[in-house]
Amino acid sequence: MNDKGFTLLEMVVVVIIISILLLLTIPNVSKVISSVDSKACQAMTKVADAAIVQFQLDYGSPPNSLTDLVNGGYLEEDQTKCSSGQTLSIVDGHCVIN
Repeated sequence: MNDKGFTLLEMVVVVIIISILLLLTIPNVSKVISSVDSKACQAMTKVADAAIVQFQLDYGSPPNSLTDLVNGGYLEEDQTKCSSGQTLSIVDGHCVIN
């Protein structure tokens, strides 16, 4: 008899244990991803707010839109949107999420 391999029962037990671990971790990972997207978008608004303040210091008035900040070199084009696809805009001199 060959005693070097695993039995079918041992393999089934291992597969069941791995399945249970995956079932426990996958929902938590999806929650973390949505939390990270939200935090990243909040951080992007703070970056844009800092750019708005710098623009005001340089020109004496707030920018009309994020395009003014991009054209002035205060922001990059990809900094006008969140990673979740939401866009940013300027309302009353502050950056807001649309």
